[in-house]
Amino acid sequence: MKLATYKDGSRDGQLVVVSRDLSTAHYANGIATRLQQVLDDWNFLSPQLEDLYTTLNHGKARHAFAFDPAMCMAPLPRAFCWADASAYLNHVELVRKARGAEMPESFRADPLVYQGGSDDFLGPLDDVYFASAEHGIDFEAEVAVITGDVPMGATPAQGLESIRLLLLANDWTLRNLVPAELAKGFGFFQSKPATGFSPVAVTPDELGDAWAGGRVHLTLQTSWNGRKVGMVEAGPEMHFHFGQLITHLCKTRRLRAGAIVGSGTVSNADAAKGYSCIAEKRALEMIEHGEARTAFMQFGDVVRIEMKGPDGQSIFGAIEQAVVEAGT
Repeated sequence: MKLATYKDGSRDGQLVVVSRDLSTAHYANGIATRLQQVLDDWNFLSPQLEDLYTTLNHGKARHAFAFDPAMCMAPLPRAFCWADASAYLNHVELVRKARGAEMPESFRADPLVYQGGSDDFLGPLDDVYFASAEHGIDFEAEVAVITGDVPMGATPAQGLESIRLLLLANDWTLRNLVPAELAKGFGFFQSKPATGFSPVAVTPDELGDAWAGGRVHLTLQTSWNGRKVGMVEAGPEMHFHFGQLITHLCKTRRLRAGAIVGSGTVSNADAAKGYSCIAEKRALEMIEHGEARTAFMQFGDVVRIEMKGPDGQSIFGAIEQAVVEAGT
């Protein structure tokens, strides 16, 4: 099934069920008002939502209405946890190689993960406000999952079983603030503003055979100012699958229902497939030409991130966000 959260003036919005083709929707308030409620009581509430989803897809829902992505908040407008990984080692290798650093062998066995801000996510079509373009504004197109409860010490199989929903993410990064923060040895904060998410989150069964081995085997499409810059395969080169990422997170603590786990920038070794973040394009330029030639985003720029199924239909809807100067 497909779920979204509509803006209603509150912090957590109103849960809606969305049809498979993203054309219609229906409020779920007879079952649950917020997505977190469903995640907290998944086994009882999700079957009821599935019934409504089936009715909606058959065109028999009495109070259905046209689905409008502009009305959407992030599916979970705020979450108990947002942990983002770097599961595509090509991305890690490129960025490190551009600055003359080798990738440690340990990176192949132990995932890189940081915990980001989860108290204020962005809707898929929300403008994104930044204080200065000099901070190096960059998008990062990713796949993410939302979990149920996961015990400490969970195995990768248990991690996969805990996945309730999948969605797309735009993990905004202020690249020029990163070096100083990492030099302190204490991780990201100012360099990681609020993350944007796709209009809908979907249950794994919606992906059919494309959901296999804890990976999404589909193409992630990224456009920048209307120009396609990335047609990147999300499945084959994801070194750590989502079950392994969840196991890593649960080594010393448990996860609670509603935790969101990101894949990190989706990246392919074949440069012809393009890129999912500007930093990767700049890294390639540094390696090939000795200097970065592509500028980061400027005020007024727009990024669009989407994933389509084999039938050409959008699965999660599109993230389409404009970069706006704060205070304007």
